Order: sequence, then C-alpha cells, then structure tokens
Amino acid sequence: MPAKRLSGLGASVFTEMDNLKKTLEQEGKSLINLSIGSPDRAPAEELRQILSRAVLEDTQYGYTLTRGTGEFRKACAQWYRERFDVYLDPDSEVLPLMGSQDGLAHIFLTYIDPGDLALIPDPGYPIYTAGLLLAGGEKAAIPLLEKNGFLPNLQEINPDLAQRAKLMFLNYPNNPTAAVASLSFFEEVVEFAKTYNLLICHDAAYSELAFDGFRPVSFLQARGAKEVGIEFHSLSKTYNLAGVRLGFAVGNSEAIGALAQLKSNIDYGVFGPVLTMGAAALSLPESSIEENRRAYQRRRDILVEGCARAGWKMPLPQGSMFIWAQVPTKQDSVTFARELAREAGVIVVPGRAFGDHGEGYVRLAMVQEDGILEEAVRRIQEFLKNRLG
Repeated sequence: MPAKRLSGLGASVFTEMDNLKKTLEQEGKSLINLSIGSPDRAPAEELRQILSRAVLEDTQYGYTLTRGTGEFRKACAQWYRERFDVYLDPDSEVLPLMGSQDGLAHIFLTYIDPGDLALIPDPGYPIYTAGLLLAGGEKAAIPLLEKNGFLPNLQEINPDLAQRAKLMFLNYPNNPTAAVASLSFFEEVVEFAKTYNLLICHDAAYSELAFDGFRPVSFLQARGAKEVGIEFHSLSKTYNLAGVRLGFAVGNSEAIGALAQLKSNIDYGVFGPVLTMGAAALSLPESSIEENRRAYQRRRDILVEGCARAGWKMPLPQGSMFIWAQVPTKQDSVTFARELAREAGVIVVPGRAFGDHGEGYVRLAMVQEDGILEEAVRRIQEFLKNRLG
C-alpha cells in the first residue's frame, strides 16, 4: 500500500486530460498538443558539441557532489552580474540543481515540518502545492486575479496566515498566467517578508523568454532581497535544455546552505559534462538566445491573432511560453478543453488544473513550429464558428 501522502497528489485534471489524449490517439485522432510546457526546439549545436566532447572524457564519470563545480557556480554568478547587476558569492550563494523543479520541490523538505504553513499562488505551477503536501505542510492559497495583473495583493493577505507562514512562493514571468512583475512589486515583497519573517522563493524559469523588447527583472534586484529570499533558475527554457535537467538556486546564503545540506543526503550532484555545457551556455553572448525569443514571439502572434479572428480574444503576453486565455464559450474550463480535444484535436490545459482561481481560463503552450500552430488556429476557428456565431 503506497504512503498516504501520495493520495493528495492526484493532479486529477492533468490525469484526466492525459487519459483523454491517449484515448484519442488510440482512436486515430490527429492531435496538436499545446499542453506541456516543454521546449520543442533543439539547443545550439555549439552546446551539443561541448556536451559530446565532455562525455568522452575518462575523468567525467565520478560524483560531482551537491555543490557541483566551481566553473559552473562562477558562470552563474557572472551571468547574474551581467544580466541583473546582482553580485553573488559563487561558493555560498549559488547551488546547481537537477533542473529548477529539483530545488522547488526540495526547498519544502528543507523548511517545512508537518503542519507548517506556506503561501502558495493560485493559480500556480503544481509543484508548489505538491512539494508542500509531500513535506506535510499546509497551503494558504494566494489568489492571482486578472484585475490585479495576476499579482498577489499583499495588503489582502490575512495577517494571521502571513504570521504563521514560513515560505512564500512567487513566479514571474508566470506559469500559467504569463503575467510579469516589476521591481517595485518585488520591493514591496521584500518589506512584506521582513514584516512576517518569511523566506521568499521566486521561480524565475522564464526570465529570458520575453517579447517586444521587454526585460523581466530578478527578485534579487530588489533592495534587501538576499536577506529574505532565493531565486530558482532553469536552463531548460532559455537554452532548450529541458531533458538534461540543469538549473540553479541563488540568493540568501543560509537558505542555499540548508538546501545543499538536504540535497547532500539525497543525491550526488549534476553530471559533470552537463555542468560543463551549462557553464558554456551561461557564458554565451546575449545575442545567442535572441533567435529563441523571436521564435516564441512569432508563435505567440500566430495564436493570438488567429484566435482573435475566430472571436476568441486573448491577451498578448510579454513573457513565458504560455498564453492564459479566458474560456470563450459558456463552459467550465475542463468541459471546454475536453470538447476542443475531441472535436478539434487541439490539447490545452484547463485552468482548474492550476488551482481554484484558474477556473474560467485555459493555458496554451507555444511549443509547436509555426506551421503546426497555424493548423491549430484553423482547427480552433472551425471549432468556435458555430459556438460563437
């Protein structure tokens, strides 16, 4: 009999949609999958060559241990200096991760005892809730509402809950809403954290996927941020390296040290050649990722403009690889997504999968080539023709 803690993890909406997808595939239905936020583009050939050479070296097959290599930590610190003008100590304020989700899940085991409270955004990336439940913690949902730009209203958070909480999670550019945050907002968060003695955990996986010249800021750019928080980064989206599992956490040295202590009892660090490639990726010129941004911006425009012609008005996101759109028909998000899959063969994620406040929306991932997205738009237009008049 599996542990009881697994019973709270179902992610039932994701499971339902995945089962529907499998059923439709077995029926021979042609599907376009816009559900999973996994990059479909290949990493730069230069990075693949570096990885290829490194894996052939005889010395690369020992444990790297939790802190990884000095080369990678220094590359992370240098990247933060150049990108955000934030200075980090490579030895005490940088920690390699097996993808940012590794750190996002394990930070709960680092800080949460059974019964402890954490402030979790709703809608939000599912690992925030899953990691908390696995640690035995309690969730206080922070509503992310469209009228507030999908930012939490710090003034409306119950002071009693804030006083009890140990952690507060944030994520900008946001998954699933694609919302972005300003430096002034992060400065308010720092003051909020100091008032309630909170550790802020900011998921910045999409900081380099931004459009129309917009440049997302880092939480650590806010004055005093390193005193109250850490930031999680991923190389998956920026460099199309999702499968190699590489990310890093930076910021408050005490929190980084505590997370490293926990992980030292769980794993033996990231594979050396992956760290070598990661250091090279972070050292590439800014221009090297511009083509990636342009590709996602084209995809965004294909979806938003094409759906608008069908009467489905969507916001034009400034960042992330997602579009967060209100359900255009008089249906709940699960029913709409189910019918869109069955009738049009286009798979999206119902907003309810991300929390109660996600109801009424669906998430579309921009993870197909232009021509496939154009076909998805054609199918959506046909699907909506009779429903919207």
